[in-house]
Amino acid sequence: MTIYVGNLSYQASEQDLTNLFSEYGEVKSVKLITDKFTGRSKGFAFVEMADEAAASQAIDALDKTEFQTRTLTVNKAQPKTEGDRPRGGGGGGFNRGGGGGDRRGGGDRGGYGGGRDRGDRGGY
Repeated sequence: MTIYVGNLSYQASEQDLTNLFSEYGEVKSVKLITDKFTGRSKGFAFVEMADEAAASQAIDALDKTEFQTRTLTVNKAQPKTEGDRPRGGGGGGFNRGGGGGDRRGGGDRGGYGGGRDRGDRGGY
């Protein structure tokens, strides 16, 4: 079972969480979620435990308890749904008048260039 752990101290490490949850059973993995640009913790993690009964016991015991000066939110992780996933990025393009867009289209719509390489003046 995978467990969501929220409201973590930004100083908490994966090893800290492994130590905390291993009191209730075997911890298969811990994934501390970090900002991809700064590398700083986002304040939540996912803990995967080998035994569902042990995971349920950990959830019951640790939810709304204090850990490293923060009150934890601990519950069963919900699987991602299609609506949770980011869609294609939009927009931009300086010289070609657009580009981007999501799966439904987009193509040649936006951008500041206005299509300079087609002979028009473009502009802002």
